[in-house]
Amino acid sequence: MVRPPLSRLEHERGQRLGMLLREARGPRSMAEIAAVSGVPAETLRKIETGRIATPAFFTVAALAGALGLALEEVVQACAEPPEALSA
Repeated sequence: MVRPPLSRLEHERGQRLGMLLREARGPRSMAEIAAVSGVPAETLRKIETGRIATPAFFTVAALAGALGLALEEVVQACAEPPEALSA
């Protein structure tokens, strides 16, 4: 099964998610967050750099928990800007 290409908005949302996770991680290493969350460090790196723009819900939830982020914060940070919704 071939996965359809992601839209520009999906890529932008993935970039916002990556930025949020990087900021929340702060000085902690990817290996530390990986150990706490159970998400491989390589997967975290790909999400932070935008190579995985649409990670699975449970991956995002595990990372949010390890970083002390509420899922509501993640949703707000990654929501499409109002101008994108009216386009």
